[in-house]
Formats: sequence, C-alpha cells, structure tokens
Amino acid sequence: MNEGEEKRDSSNEITANKMAARSVVVGAVVAVIAVLYGGRIYVQGPRCQSNKQLKGKTIVITGGNTGIGKETAVDLAARGAKVIIGCRNLEKGQAAVQEIQTRSGNGNVFVEKLDLSSLASVRQFANGILKNESHLDILINNAGVMGCPYQITEDGLEMQFGVNHIGHFLLTLLLLDLMKKSGSSRIINVSSLAHRFGTGVINFDDINAEKDYEPFAAYQQSKLANILFTRELSVHLEDTNVTVNALHPGLVNTEIQRHSFISSLVFFPLRWYFFKTAEQGAQTTIYCAVSEEMEGVSGKYLADCAFRTPSVGAQDEEAARKLWDMSLKFVGLEDYEI
Repeated sequence: MNEGEEKRDSSNEITANKMAARSVVVGAVVAVIAVLYGGRIYVQGPRCQSNKQLKGKTIVITGGNTGIGKETAVDLAARGAKVIIGCRNLEKGQAAVQEIQTRSGNGNVFVEKLDLSSLASVRQFANGILKNESHLDILINNAGVMGCPYQITEDGLEMQFGVNHIGHFLLTLLLLDLMKKSGSSRIINVSSLAHRFGTGVINFDDINAEKDYEPFAAYQQSKLANILFTRELSVHLEDTNVTVNALHPGLVNTEIQRHSFISSLVFFPLRWYFFKTAEQGAQTTIYCAVSEEMEGVSGKYLADCAFRTPSVGAQDEEAARKLWDMSLKFVGLEDYEI
C-alpha cells in the first residue's frame, strides 16, 4: 500500500469515527428528549373521558375564580350546568365569571361573595343559595390557602385549618338538606397528597397551632382533615342520595402556593415541567363530578381519575369521629343531625 492510499484510509477512518460519534450524540439527544417528553406526558395525568351533559344541574364551586376551580367551572359550564362560584373578591370574581362564560359558551354562570375564613360569611353565602336555588346537584369544596404566615380567622381558628376545613365543613352541612332534595347529588372535597406528610395525624391538643406553628405542617393537617371529614360524612350519608369523595388534584402550578417562599424560590424554575397546568389539575375534580363510574360511590379518595388508598392516618375512624364532633362545636352545631 502506497503512502497516498494509507492517507486515504486514515482519512476515511477518521470520517467514519466522526460520523459514529455524531450518531451517538444524536441518539443520546433523541433519547433524552423522548424521556423528557414521556415524563411530561406522565406528569400531566389522565383526562376525564366522560361526555356527560349537565343541563338543568346546579353546581357550587368555592374558589371558582382562579386555578383548578376556574378550570372546573369552565368544563362544567360547557356541559350546560348553572355554575355559582364563591370567592372573597367580587371584582376578581366578576372578571372570572366573564371569562368562564366566554370560554364555555354558557351565560348561566354567577358569583357570590364567600370568605371561608368567616363563618358569618359562610352562613350568608349558604342562605343565599338556599333562598335562590330550588336544587343543588354538585358542591365542590375547592378553595384553599397554603403555607401562609400564622394568622387567626375572625372566629379564632388557625387560618389554614379554618379555611380549608372548618369553612367547608359548615358550608356543606348548611347545604345538605337542599342537596338531599335534589335527587342524586355529589359533594367533592379537594384535598392533597400533602395529607401523607408531617406527623400524619390531627393534633387535637393544639388544633390551632398556638404552641408551635409550621406553615406546611398546618397545611398538611388541614388536608388530612378534608379526607377524615369525607370519611365521616359518608357514614352519615349512607341512607341518602348524596355521596361525598375527596381527591388529590396533582402538583398544580396555581396561586395557592403564593405564600410558600420555598416553593417560589426553589420550584419555580421546575414548575413548567413537573407541575400540571390548572386545566390538567382539574381533571380528577371533573371526573368526580360527572363520571358515570362515580355514581353511588362515597367515602373514597382519588388521584389522576382513579381510586387511591389514603394514608393510615386518613383511615382512622376514631380520629374522623373526633374531628367531626370538634368541628360541630367550632361552628356551633353540636346538636346537628343529618
């Protein structure tokens, strides 16, 4: 082999090596993109597949002016339901109503003032519903606050426990008689995977966290209370036409995290990938509201449109009864019977 042939062979080998290297790089990039895409699809979760229409149905959604509550309202209004959203700020609520009406093509959407940190406001809101509505088919207890600095409601309750649990507890009891008159009705409590964290139990000895307050621990306790409430209420509703279920919407990029410094600082750059959009996060709520598979189902916990087993603490029947009795005292309904 002469010198020229050796150089050509060497050049061809180098070229082949470069092409092989490029192929490896391209293959690796494609693999990474595929994994990232697959991960993103997984994070988004399943969608509610029911096409059920809701014409003639009346629905109340707390916190329906923003986040997953608003997306839930859009979907249910698009199915023909009359939707009433409850929120603290009527100006923001009216803006949300206009958006929901436009996106759903349904003008039968309304807003009423509801401040869940005030039991007086809860009663006023409920009285308006009882006065103006002949039936209530679906109640979605969606509103919530997360990780806020230590605050006390006007009724003397720790803010997260007061808003996320007690406010919804009272609202539900006040509207139950109307729901029992409305045929097959559903109550949906939006809880969270967070109920599994922290101590995993309700601190009955310091329910208002007066001795030691940690924002996320208080949030965890309030979300655990949502599931225990669901469990106990389902027992009381066994001989009625009303069902109640709780759910985890997934990690959702919404305004509820506005008080969380850690979430804002650390997780903000990752939200676009690891968190669901509000519309994706609303799917399990929508599933609980409309799915034929949920007819007659009560006392369950769901995530990603499927049944899930909640934490051990959330299955504690004694704790559920104790929370029920304590909550009745907090709202002044010690003698209440369903």
